[in-house]
Amino acid sequence: MKIKPVISERLQTTHTNYSVDLRMDANITFISGDSGVGKSAVFSFLQELATEDKRIRCINYLDLKTGYKNAIKRSKGKLFVIDNADLLLDDDMRRYIAMDTVNQYIIIGRNPTGLMLTTDDVRELEHQENAGKVKLSLRKAFD
Repeated sequence: MKIKPVISERLQTTHTNYSVDLRMDANITFISGDSGVGKSAVFSFLQELATEDKRIRCINYLDLKTGYKNAIKRSKGKLFVIDNADLLLDDDMRRYIAMDTVNQYIIIGRNPTGLMLTTDDVRELEHQENAGKVKLSLRKAFD
């Protein structure tokens, strides 16, 4: 179920020599890619941003034994950034997220199954290097 972003169409942050500029055109942005391309680094940078922006909530493998599923279901007006989604999101949570119209999601993983996404909705990180600085942005994974 593709809907427009309900929290933000763009997230930007800077960390040392890295800048992150994520443009989102749907309520669910799924970021996929091989190991080592920077997905977990982006998650870490967004975690730092979340300390300043209370609309952003970050969840990863460290939350596996917490009540993160209920926290998501009770929340309204949040942008959830979920790393290690293949480990954290079961079929029921994927269905819930796919139908959620009050929160927004950036999901980092390898398997978008159950989120009602098309191949056009899956993104990869794009790296642009200039004068020792790296800009991380999103591009379609299947062009």
